[in-house]
Amino acid sequence: MLRTLIVGVGSIGERHLRCFAQTQRTELAICDANTSLLERIQHTCCVTSAYANLDAAWHDRFDLVVIATPAHLHLSMAIAAVRQGSHVLIEKPLCVSASDLQLLQAEAIRAERHVMVGYVLRHHPLLEWMKQRMQNGEFGRPLHLQVASGQHFPTYRPAYQSIYYAQHATGGGAIQDGLTHLLDLAQWLIGPVDQLVADASHQQLEGVSVEDTVNVISRHGSSLASFAFNQYQAPNETSLTCVCERGTWRWDHHLNLLAWKFDPAEPWQRRTEEDLQRDALFVRQANAALNVVTRQASPRCSLDEAYQDWRVAMAIFESMQRRSWVRVAEIEPSYKPLWN
Repeated sequence: MLRTLIVGVGSIGERHLRCFAQTQRTELAICDANTSLLERIQHTCCVTSAYANLDAAWHDRFDLVVIATPAHLHLSMAIAAVRQGSHVLIEKPLCVSASDLQLLQAEAIRAERHVMVGYVLRHHPLLEWMKQRMQNGEFGRPLHLQVASGQHFPTYRPAYQSIYYAQHATGGGAIQDGLTHLLDLAQWLIGPVDQLVADASHQQLEGVSVEDTVNVISRHGSSLASFAFNQYQAPNETSLTCVCERGTWRWDHHLNLLAWKFDPAEPWQRRTEEDLQRDALFVRQANAALNVVTRQASPRCSLDEAYQDWRVAMAIFESMQRRSWVRVAEIEPSYKPLWN
């Protein structure tokens, strides 16, 4: 059986642990510097080994290492894991600074190991189905994509004031922690962002100063897109509408519904996944990662794609500072985030 190490067992890491366990395809070990948390998780989940630091963990061999620590630690931990001969799944975002990215790329090539990044919406069955139809040309060229999303963050992450979210330097704020999922999804569907202009602000969340509200207008080649995102509205809702040459489709995440139409006189056609539970996407992501390890599949989100996601996030911050459009190509691995 495969062996997987989960590094960082806070709420996100614990979810990865739970979902990898559901695959029944891998033994599971955990690593966390918080010894009380480590002990609690070790005795509530199917864990074969527990380590208080990575040096201790590297005495054993793992086929896959899942990194679910604050984002500023991701690249250094991934480099160490690849050097130990493991494939790696990094929780999003890839990083807060990409200065070590080229080293990670080189080490992964040398070791012949894959580095994947956990943009979980790429594993949604409705979106997989629609992406295939778009690739088949059924809808024609995408022209205009619109995303509106929000939730009451304190309800879903009550400890947000005291975790990584509270600081940009550890991957926090709405742009790096939440909006990045939707920007990645849009790029997966209609192609990479070429340029953007953005506005963001801290509007309401108590106890933090990072942005909780973001508006972005972007160009993806010849396609236009817009994103509106906040973290304090009462309804937990995400809607994406994609208008193409021959048809329009809409995904309502909160309704688990995909709808599309080709003619104004037609009714909407609909598709749903009735039994899609909250952990389902993470279980699908876990199985996909294990398929990469066993050479049955390629990474759903590669290191290069996640680097593009990081560049887009940094371009948003740059646009906010300049108060103007920014070309994503301007953001290189040596780019220093504003908070450094």
